[in-house]
Amino acid sequence: MAVIWARTALLETGWASGVRVETDVAGRIVSVLSGQKQEGYRTGILLPSPVNVHSHAFQRAMAGLTERRGPDPADSFWTWRQLMFRFLDRLTPDHVEGIAAFVQMEMLEAGYSTNVEFHYLHHQPGGVPYENLAEMSERIAAAASQTGIGLTLLPVHYQFGGCDGRPLGPGQIRFGNDFERFARLHEQAGKCLGSLPADCCLGVAPHSLRAVGADDIALDMELVGEGPIHMHLAEQKEEVEEVRTAYGARPVEWFLEHCGAGPKWCLIHCTQMEPHETNGLAQSGAIAGLCPITESSLGDGIFDGVRWLGQNGSISIGSDSNIRISLSEELRTLEYSQRLRDQSRASLATQKLSSARRLFEAVNRGGSVAAGRKAGSIAEGKLADLVSLDEEAVNLAGKTGDTILDSYVFAGDDNLVRDVWAAGRHVVSNSKHGEHEKISARYKAIMVELGDAI
Repeated sequence: MAVIWARTALLETGWASGVRVETDVAGRIVSVLSGQKQEGYRTGILLPSPVNVHSHAFQRAMAGLTERRGPDPADSFWTWRQLMFRFLDRLTPDHVEGIAAFVQMEMLEAGYSTNVEFHYLHHQPGGVPYENLAEMSERIAAAASQTGIGLTLLPVHYQFGGCDGRPLGPGQIRFGNDFERFARLHEQAGKCLGSLPADCCLGVAPHSLRAVGADDIALDMELVGEGPIHMHLAEQKEEVEEVRTAYGARPVEWFLEHCGAGPKWCLIHCTQMEPHETNGLAQSGAIAGLCPITESSLGDGIFDGVRWLGQNGSISIGSDSNIRISLSEELRTLEYSQRLRDQSRASLATQKLSSARRLFEAVNRGGSVAAGRKAGSIAEGKLADLVSLDEEAVNLAGKTGDTILDSYVFAGDDNLVRDVWAAGRHVVSNSKHGEHEKISARYKAIMVELGDAI
């Protein structure tokens, strides 16, 4: 058993003082009491720690390498994508493990407890599988073993270069599997999690309507059973048009008709939706996986958060390309994008909940479901996925209640994060991961080896 005491904490019932949280050896919360005397590990402000619901770990090593305009005057998501394909051909399994450990450490130090890894880099350059088909999945799991982060591993099914079934091109071919081989890879990836804590789990991710056939999406759904299933959907205008041409419907329209939308689904981005699609997908119970920093970086568009939350839609938050790992900035960028589009303020606040309070609770609820993880709040029976903020920080001086979260998200940054627990594992203390220097040194060596050319 372990005990954490917080001067103030955000519980399911709201803010409370003198909160005593007791956890068991499995990392689950066994009791939550308020108005208690100090004991155990003492902290100032205790919050549930959100899930990072969408990550491509290896892309962290690309940060800062794609900010020049090439010969194509129409630089876009699609030109960035070609740079990404070229870059990944240089990566070895050792590189991927070191990069993943660094990304996971950054996530923890930013306040996330869990990494949902949308993992599609499976094979050697040229597309030949490694002798161990799940070699790269093992490297993601090995990184999680080092960092202590909660892991939901989503092996990605990726078969085609477009809706017309064309073959995969250079770089992209490292992702490719037909369903039979993917099913074997998925099974072996599940075995990789056997050495990790019991809170880690396996899901599946058909990459997109462009990369897998309609029949294979149904097979992927059978493969994962009750586990989470994620898919990119409606990210770019060109994607919408390609799907409409091939399927006779826009991506969200087709998905709602054919895929049995519900809470086991997390749809990533959804930045190119018409109002009727936003309403329909929100009402289906599916979770929107939003990555505002990456969506800004790649020019994806703006998710219609006002309409979505107005329909009681579920949301989660992720770092996607990992160009910058910052929980507070993801939430801030989501809210500010709504304000810029609508020329408004406090767009996602309600009469009862401030902007940051509404977003923070929403991404905790949605993220835990999308990760297949019983967490998301400080309550008995939930995993102890927790983050504490530094109550002595200048930006939090004199703040109480929802203003704590608003000051953290809109005036502060991730430097306010003091402690993080993932299923009770105390992985960040005094704002630093326990193996920060070792993990950082390995990452720096990889970056020197890779250089800065794409």
